[in-house]
Amino acid sequence: MDTQHKLPLSMESITKLVDVFYDRIQVHPTLGPVFNAAVHDWPEHKRLLVSFWSSVALKSQTYRGNPMREHHGKGIQFEHFDQWLELWKDTSNEILDAESAEEMQMYATRIGRSLSYGLGLSGAHGGRNLGVPVIQ
Repeated sequence: MDTQHKLPLSMESITKLVDVFYDRIQVHPTLGPVFNAAVHDWPEHKRLLVSFWSSVALKSQTYRGNPMREHHGKGIQFEHFDQWLELWKDTSNEILDAESAEEMQMYATRIGRSLSYGLGLSGAHGGRNLGVPVIQ
């Protein structure tokens, strides 16, 4: 997508970002198997994630869920967060204008860090295991 066709942050651009990003996730060699095992209805999952990201970025307050609970017991490893974030950065840079892409990447970085801490994954906190049991 060339620069003049990149989108500002809006419900439309978040919908496009989520759609393209999760299409890529589904075929990613490492992330695809993790997500495809957990997601049984991709169109519904994408709708949920549009609600999530619009609540984060646009303050739409449409998301009603518990991301921490949803990520427990899904076979997620610390390394998956780096791969997810790299793909998110690439996709958001492709679709969004520079300011919007940077904003969405900042949110994604914070949320990923929070999830990895909350899941007690090794690699969080500079490689220290938190020593906190994960209750599923």
